[in-house]
Amino acid sequence: MSEARDVAARAALDGARLREEFPILRQQVRGRRLVYLDNAATTQKPRRVLEAIVRFYETSYANVHRGVYALSERATAAYESARETVRRFLNASRPEEIVFVRGTTEAINLVAHGFGRAFLKGGDEILVTHMEHHSNIVPWQLACEATGARLRVAPIDDRGELILEALERLLGPRTRIVAVAHVSNALGTVNPIHDIVALARARGIPVLVDGAQAVPHLRVDVRALGCDFYCFSGHKVYGPSGIGVLYGAGDWLERLPPYQGGGEMIRTVTFERTTFARAPQRFEAGTPHVAGAVGLAAALGYLEELGLERVAAHEAALLARAAEALSGVPGLRRIGNPREACGLISFVIEGIHPHDVGTVLDHEGIAIRAGHHCAQPLMARYGVPATVRASFGVYNTFEDIERLVQALGKVHEVFG
Repeated sequence: MSEARDVAARAALDGARLREEFPILRQQVRGRRLVYLDNAATTQKPRRVLEAIVRFYETSYANVHRGVYALSERATAAYESARETVRRFLNASRPEEIVFVRGTTEAINLVAHGFGRAFLKGGDEILVTHMEHHSNIVPWQLACEATGARLRVAPIDDRGELILEALERLLGPRTRIVAVAHVSNALGTVNPIHDIVALARARGIPVLVDGAQAVPHLRVDVRALGCDFYCFSGHKVYGPSGIGVLYGAGDWLERLPPYQGGGEMIRTVTFERTTFARAPQRFEAGTPHVAGAVGLAAALGYLEELGLERVAAHEAALLARAAEALSGVPGLRRIGNPREACGLISFVIEGIHPHDVGTVLDHEGIAIRAGHHCAQPLMARYGVPATVRASFGVYNTFEDIERLVQALGKVHEVFG
């Protein structure tokens, strides 16, 4: 038994059995069993999540917090129960530290907007890394344009690992915040968040962590990490789209000004002046995605039931097997090879554009991502316009990887 298979046996997660819990995966695509390997972009939904959303709409749907009738009270209880589920899942101290947003992108924009208004001025610096998703670059660029601050970039090495010593050197007297991915969406690199936070905290610098690619794969404890902000998206963690989470430690959320104005986030409104509610309500203007919060809670409960440690072990075995199998594909070059990685593997095939690879794989019933993965600066770092990215979830199996390798043989037949 290979090392990868031995790890999988110890993990005792049966991806083939779990597939049966995801209705969408039962279909065929182009006459073949669907192999879904685009989990870093979005995950599929287990039946219990779908049923939780339908049940909420059928039995408990109403607007929250404002109604004095039974349905509204029931909807409010479900919404706030979901907030408590997220709190427990992240091990936050209080439910008031959890803000529901549309996703990781909105969470980062919320912090960048508020932080810029409250704390940034000309000459200040914001530190990101070379492996960031556009969602953790562009909002900070906008904050810089609005305030005169400057964006600094911590480099990575050829393996795709953050050069921690270089990041430390960039932490200067003008650094106001560090924004870093927990896991790279294009390389799978797991960044040493605890070490980064320790370096920043020693200088009194807050840290925002983009956890979109980490939460589906790793046990995340925000208090153990020590970060000031942490965010993730529901649709990447087997929950619905249009819902996500911003965690803000301590009084950080109270220190940020509102991101949007409207109903629900106010205390009083006159034509002369408005006063705002406390966090988290001050950041949840308008009617929230209540059904999304209910679905997210069901998804997090599903992951907890599977066991995050077992999920991590299962996916580590898949990643090890994929690296082993893909190494034998002619002309294939892996992009990045971090020593600590999870969730995905990126590669190119010499002489064949990744989009062409993706098209051939689709005809073989394999859903895979090909492109720059909203990480164009990272692509430029490796001198490629795009990569092919295979990313894994709980329902993936060694058979899926074998199907991928076989299909890559078809790519060579078509373009060879």
